[in-house]
Amino acid sequence: MKSIFTNSVVAVMLIGGLNGFAQKNNRSLDNYREPDKAGINVFESPKDTISTFDGIRVRVGGSFALQFQALDHEASGVDVDGNALALAELGSNFNLATANLDLDVALADGVRMHLRTYLSSRHHPEPYVKGGYFQIDKLDFIKEGLLEDFMKHTTVRIGHMENNYGDAHFRRSDNAQAIYNPFVGNLIMDAFTTEVGAELYYRNSGFIGMVGFSNGKLNQSTVKNDANGASFLAKLGYDNQVTDDLRLRLTGSLYNTGSVASSYLYSADRTGSRYYHVMQAEGADDNFRSGRYNPNFGNKVTAFMINPFVKYRGLEFFGTVEVANGRRNSEADRRSANQYAGELIYRFGSKENFYVGGRYNMVDAEDRSGDDVEISRFNFAAGWFMTNNILVKAEYVNQTYDGYATDNILHDGQFDGLMMEAVISF
Repeated sequence: MKSIFTNSVVAVMLIGGLNGFAQKNNRSLDNYREPDKAGINVFESPKDTISTFDGIRVRVGGSFALQFQALDHEASGVDVDGNALALAELGSNFNLATANLDLDVALADGVRMHLRTYLSSRHHPEPYVKGGYFQIDKLDFIKEGLLEDFMKHTTVRIGHMENNYGDAHFRRSDNAQAIYNPFVGNLIMDAFTTEVGAELYYRNSGFIGMVGFSNGKLNQSTVKNDANGASFLAKLGYDNQVTDDLRLRLTGSLYNTGSVASSYLYSADRTGSRYYHVMQAEGADDNFRSGRYNPNFGNKVTAFMINPFVKYRGLEFFGTVEVANGRRNSEADRRSANQYAGELIYRFGSKENFYVGGRYNMVDAEDRSGDDVEISRFNFAAGWFMTNNILVKAEYVNQTYDGYATDNILHDGQFDGLMMEAVISF
């Protein structure tokens, strides 16, 4: 408890002090997604050949998020003796305050570094590094003008980093960095992982292509039985501001592992779900992923994601169609898990500082238990950007579970209620 309190106080002091400093300085970097309102609906980091580099430059930033939760849940599962499986009793109160610390450094013309540390999160109250990467947009640090025409369209990222599978991860909450997410929670099947690897991007006239490789591991190890495997990533898409009022983007992504010691594609987020303790048994230890679904593919995974994005003036639509399959080494056949989601957001006001929106999210999966399960969620949200760095939002959520066996605590399960969140990001 002391650790949580100390980290939260330090985070507040850091964010407050540096946010005041930020108002007096231009803190933008080249080819960089801004961590405030300006970063909304930005996907891959922008590619710009105009350089502002005039020496090594360190940008210290961070984010802070706090939620108020008022959720109820129920289910009808029973044990072998016919006794009801009791869910934890929920009350209305604040969740743990979460905080991030970001270091972004311009190292050379067209070369920068990013590092994110979670100062406090649901799963780890103590600080720990999420990951980071080395990004190259020019090769002038090797030789001036080297492959200049090619590098006008090319970006290379290398590191222990968040893999670029799909577009949904650009809109999700990353611990305290929740300003890009119009809702409080992430998707039910939350595709997010950090692995050691490299990605190469090529962009030209609105078209984007990416290929990448990683070692397929969340937890690094050189022990022989754990050191095998690799992941292949690819993305192909088109993103164009067709008119001043209309923007269109469509991408398709692939994540594939031949065989790895353990795949964490749907369970790598160590920061935890926003819906605390939902659908958990009475007296059980906290399941920091509560409210999410992990298909537990284990050792072999193939996943495809298609994401359309349309913005016309203040109205925007973002969709997700995901088809995944895989298996553990102990299973003879692959299982499938499919996810569908659609978000409709309307941003209004002279600077689009207000928004309202809804999202439907559904997962249909062949569960490891042998059940064919379906999980559905509706979200309705509203938000207000008090400044470019401060967002307050409210959300109503309703999630239902179907297909689970009668002896499963999720049998005919359901939770719903109100969530409120305040976010500072700079």
